[in-house]
Amino acid sequence: MGELPPSADNIVALDTARSAPQEALDKAMSKSGCGASSCGSSAGPEGMDPETWAKVKDHPCYSEEAHHYFARMHVAVAPACNIQCNYCNRKYDCSNESRPGVVSERLSPEDAARKVLAVAREVPQLSVLGIAGPGDAAFDWKKTRATFDLVSKSLPDIKLCLSSNGLSIPDHLDELVDMRVDHVTLTINALDPEIAAKIYPWVYFKGRRHTGIAGARILLERQMEALEGLVARGILVKVNSVMIPGINDAHLREVNKVVKAKGAFLHNIMPLISDPAHGTHFGLTGQRGPTTAELNALQDACSDGANLMRHCRQCRADAVGLLGEDRGQEFTLDKLPEVIEDDPETRQLYREWVASEREDRRAAARAAEESLAPQEAPVLIAVATKGGGRVNAHFGHVTEFQVYAAEAGAVRFVGHRRVDNYCLGGHGDSDRLDEIIRVLDGVPVVLCSRIGDAPREKLAAAGIDVVDAYAQDYIETAVAAAARDRAQAQASRRA
Repeated sequence: MGELPPSADNIVALDTARSAPQEALDKAMSKSGCGASSCGSSAGPEGMDPETWAKVKDHPCYSEEAHHYFARMHVAVAPACNIQCNYCNRKYDCSNESRPGVVSERLSPEDAARKVLAVAREVPQLSVLGIAGPGDAAFDWKKTRATFDLVSKSLPDIKLCLSSNGLSIPDHLDELVDMRVDHVTLTINALDPEIAAKIYPWVYFKGRRHTGIAGARILLERQMEALEGLVARGILVKVNSVMIPGINDAHLREVNKVVKAKGAFLHNIMPLISDPAHGTHFGLTGQRGPTTAELNALQDACSDGANLMRHCRQCRADAVGLLGEDRGQEFTLDKLPEVIEDDPETRQLYREWVASEREDRRAAARAAEESLAPQEAPVLIAVATKGGGRVNAHFGHVTEFQVYAAEAGAVRFVGHRRVDNYCLGGHGDSDRLDEIIRVLDGVPVVLCSRIGDAPREKLAAAGIDVVDAYAQDYIETAVAAAARDRAQAQASRRA
């Protein structure tokens, strides 16, 4: 969902949502054209114990459902790192580049706390503060701890989480519990030291730099100690793994099984980003990233292991907003007001509205899924959305499509596909449309709120039907209806 206007009008709009949810939703989104995203387990309250559900229900990275409604924020307070990854280069900075380790400004704990307060005031969807570097949050511990302490005092309703390679986590397990940090992401790319040595050139531990297999072995042992220690203390753990073709791709199935056995809540298998322009070792040496098909095949092969997160956006270390959007440039230090007052009432009212909206959407989704008849194969349908779990974005404005599979009795989220928005200054870009068609390969149906005649015709010529008849409907309802329409049309043609 987009930004809510920071005024008393929010309360009116959100209160109205109880009787007219889409009208209020449109008002709430009026300042944003960015796409939403998703992150986390697809299970709802009926699929987990109440304590766990309370932890994940508003966390966009741990609940697939929550990513439609809630925003996260990362503050770049931890620049120091204790390992080197062949896919990382923290020196590179571009405000238009979205990938881990990239930041536009590094913050002191005091500046970070002030920035979080400003974002919370302007973005009532904010539910989570994370520290994800640009180095390692557990290694640069004093800054991480100071930031969390300051934010906890001013914004006790915001969840705290951090990302780490795990090397230093065992030193801070009890502190994390005391600080109310109940979500930690560990990056675990291998279990075999020989494979890990191809990913990590060195590891800094206990005052020494360790290289090769010896360094890798130290890192892997500490990662397992971290995972086990966090789980034992009731902290939810998401494991990130970077899929690197020819190095660890075949091995990640074993990683998935082991982290499940050790209690990880989610496993997020991400594609390697290896553009040479980023200056990473893998980028400069020609190591390719996986194709979408390769990534999906690996994720599917892990379906009997740890629960998979398929909606990750590989966020910057200073990302702000819904998954899939980044509003960080709106909140640089030079743009913050002198005086910032918190507005917890608007955040609470928004969360109450989300709770009501979720119930309505779940009921609609169940009814829609029950209407789906058996098909020869699942049909993939791309959705243009700007949040709220609805088909509510103009085709030409989206920078990503969310892809769903419709099959007998189920509509399931399977991933997202990033694109450059087709419309530029009111005019369509033909080159961008060609690229969108390429990105949507294998997806025969697109749902959006509006589309022009010219792009609709060009997509149809490429075998992609664009449907705007379900604008503002819930995604699951629209996907199920589009799948039924397609099946009926195919049956008519065969007859």
